[in-house]
Amino acid sequence: MDQSVSTEAAATSRLEISAEQSLAHRQRLAAADVRGGLRLWRLGVTLGWLDIKLKYRGSLLGPFWLTISTAVWIGAMGGLYSLLFHMDLHGYLPFLALSLVLWTSVGALVGDACNTFLQSEGMIRSLRMPFFIHALRVVVRTLISLLHNLPVVVGVFLLFGVAPGWRALACVPGLALWTLDAFATCALLGAVCARFRDVPPIVASVMQIAFFVTPIIWQPQQLAGRAAWLVLNPFDSLLEVVRQPLLGALPGLGVWAAALAYSAALCGMSWMLFARVRGRLAFWV
Repeated sequence: MDQSVSTEAAATSRLEISAEQSLAHRQRLAAADVRGGLRLWRLGVTLGWLDIKLKYRGSLLGPFWLTISTAVWIGAMGGLYSLLFHMDLHGYLPFLALSLVLWTSVGALVGDACNTFLQSEGMIRSLRMPFFIHALRVVVRTLISLLHNLPVVVGVFLLFGVAPGWRALACVPGLALWTLDAFATCALLGAVCARFRDVPPIVASVMQIAFFVTPIIWQPQQLAGRAAWLVLNPFDSLLEVVRQPLLGALPGLGVWAAALAYSAALCGMSWMLFARVRGRLAFWV
């Protein structure tokens, strides 16, 4: 009896040790994949740039159609919502322009993140390269689109005399945090959507809801005493660490604490999932 129990305990211990070794091995492979993708950053940048060129191939203005449509959208919504919300256009339109441009990039990234690996099916099956390169491709593509919309924000700021000054430099740590979150989002949603093809429509629906519950077309001060509840919205904290400096204010410690906490949770989930399923991605796409 005692010998049987001892044998079972030893077997259980060996299984636990084997599981720990397997987990550590998967994480080492995932870390090697990330390092390999970073070494091939030129390839990722080139692929992202080619995606933009192919998307607007044959177009007269190319991606600047996106700039024009964004400007028209901001002008129309700014005039309408300033009347509906009874707000001064000089204070509201710069906020709206910056918020919409930033949110457009966030929404585009999340949507593209769902297809991080699915869009590269042929490349994944025919070439052996780090999976992280496909996340880099999506991030570069989103960054290029963001740069095409920035002139709209600059134009609105010049029109209404908004000058954030040196405080605008405080957005750099926020942009660095956004970059890290972008890679984590691509790895997380890319893996989940490669396995479950029903997830992208769910993500799109969630982003539509998030657009209306996040201060983008409305300002946080309109909530009066209920603005403290915005800390429960991860999009609000992550937007504020970039938006407030560009509007001439500095984010508070509470905003930064919430943004860092949400980013840590996102990166942790992304890393654990990517390390676990990295070896199966080629079979799922």
